[in-house]
Amino acid sequence: MALNRKVAYINLTTGEIETKPIPTEMRKLVLGGRGLDAYLMYNHIKPGVDPLGPDNVCCISAGFLGGTLASATSRTHVGGKSPLTGYFGSCNMGGFFAPEMAFAGFHHLVIKGKAEKPVYVWIHNGEIEIRDASHIWGKDINETREIIRQELGDRDIKVLAIGIGGENLVRYANVMSGVKNSGGRTGMGAVLGSKLCKAIAVRGTMDIKIAHPVEALEYDRKVITQANSSKVNREMGKIGTGFIWGATNSWGGVRTRNFRDNQLEDSDDVEAEHLEELGFGMTGCFACQVHCRGKYIIASGPYAGTYDEGPEYTSMGAFAAEPGCKNPVTIQVCNHLVNIYGIDTLETGSMISWAMELYENGILTDKDTGGLDLRFGNDEALIEMVHRIARREGLGDILAEGPLRAAEKIGKDSYKYLVQVKGMSNLNSDERATPALALNVAVATRGSDHLRGRPAIDLYGLPEPVLRKIYSQPVPYDGPLTSHWQDYEGKAWEVRWQENCFEAVDSLGICKYHTIFLGPNHPNYDEWSRLIYLNTGLEMSPLDIWNAAERAYNLERLFNIREGQTRKDDWLSDRYYDEPTTRGTPAARGKTIDRKKFTKMIDEYYEYHGWDENGVPRPETLKKLGIDKEPSHKL
Repeated sequence: MALNRKVAYINLTTGEIETKPIPTEMRKLVLGGRGLDAYLMYNHIKPGVDPLGPDNVCCISAGFLGGTLASATSRTHVGGKSPLTGYFGSCNMGGFFAPEMAFAGFHHLVIKGKAEKPVYVWIHNGEIEIRDASHIWGKDINETREIIRQELGDRDIKVLAIGIGGENLVRYANVMSGVKNSGGRTGMGAVLGSKLCKAIAVRGTMDIKIAHPVEALEYDRKVITQANSSKVNREMGKIGTGFIWGATNSWGGVRTRNFRDNQLEDSDDVEAEHLEELGFGMTGCFACQVHCRGKYIIASGPYAGTYDEGPEYTSMGAFAAEPGCKNPVTIQVCNHLVNIYGIDTLETGSMISWAMELYENGILTDKDTGGLDLRFGNDEALIEMVHRIARREGLGDILAEGPLRAAEKIGKDSYKYLVQVKGMSNLNSDERATPALALNVAVATRGSDHLRGRPAIDLYGLPEPVLRKIYSQPVPYDGPLTSHWQDYEGKAWEVRWQENCFEAVDSLGICKYHTIFLGPNHPNYDEWSRLIYLNTGLEMSPLDIWNAAERAYNLERLFNIREGQTRKDDWLSDRYYDEPTTRGTPAARGKTIDRKKFTKMIDEYYEYHGWDENGVPRPETLKKLGIDKEPSHKL
């Protein structure tokens, strides 16, 4: 049945492979996916290890519902100590890899050590083999996938791989599956690269017994209808996640020219509607009916005729607004390059845009850029810098180190132009006018983040009774809630609630677009409780799921504290407080984050979590959650 998928410990140094069942008590403790990975990381990574050393581990997982009949349960989670931030490293991607891993008998992999030469891991119906990958080292993502499929003689094999970026230890290198499913942000591709692990290949035909199959199918139909009835998901099914960028840019919430502006003007050519015209339809992930991913073939230039997928919301920001470029083909090309190189689209665009501002301010010179005219709006320079980062050439070698290390190498006043949290560049939205979204960015466990606690529905102006109905389940909340997105009051609880929501869905393996992220009427804890029971037979109430998510989130926090994180790391770049927004609607123009009010929000946020004034979980909080004895090495 769904609960009998195993965890495998794969030691690349010794070649030893050990498999274990996952106890039901562990499922109840932290579910699976990201939650169980947090437990495994906290138990198997010793404090202070080098993220690019053999003592780091890389956890790869399917969600608790991965491979079942539940809709949109395609998500793969990958975790380890981040070479970018030095803290909790974590990424999540869609596609088909996680369900295939479940069909092959496993929900979790823990990869340890370092191989003597390049290898890949082959998993097939409960069997695991470490194979030579010397002939694949140096290949891009697409080439790697095709070589492995030909070698093993099965077109249905799913491959999770690293590209040249991971091999070159770019600190924000991705792991990739399929054409563009990207596990990004925290450098898990570099972690696998440091272990000389080029790929994980899986093929499974093992049955997964569904506890109540007829009822599960019927209930899944209800959940699908619920998710697909929203205007947000219907729009994404037509033009992809890029519509979010367009809507955000129109009112002035997009980070532009690094952080000089908050709106890209005259941007019709790079709006999602125009990019959709350059594509030819949509595709999607395993067991998902939204189909939010565009397909396109580059029409002109050196890459004409090249197929790829996307670009997503983040690529539009990274390669249009942030560098101030307005050519749609440039976005398509850069999106393709980061996909085949296996480097993070958001971090790549942010680092290049930061370098552009340094260049225009005279901090970087033509000598530093190797003669490249690195001004905002230079499409050719943008594309060239993507190559240089992945290959670690010239200035690209410095930018490949990520914000803090790059600023240390460049020196001068370069640090003050960074827009980062915990050593991770901020996403391509501008939160100076939205305190709730700014708080999420500041306190997220993996660094600046819009996918770990972002109360995006705060932008909808929902009536207070509607907000209270959402944010008072499955635990009661009678504190303040306000409908206006510029208010500070009540937003700390929204962020804390969304963190638990996203921890839960990442642990179940469900896509966030099928949850309360952009749709206030999307499935929630009640639906997840029913899905768990019908598919696995395990009874977990909405409150049980909430508590499991809370345990996992506290383990992530404990991991970071053990690595040296303090309250000062839960803070925004000074530019958020000191530089007012310049563009957009009247409500978005001239805005900064108020330091005093923001400090109070952080205090409230800590208190809601049961943490002290320094953001450290109180002993009574850990005891109440049953994780006061961790690491216990029970798994």
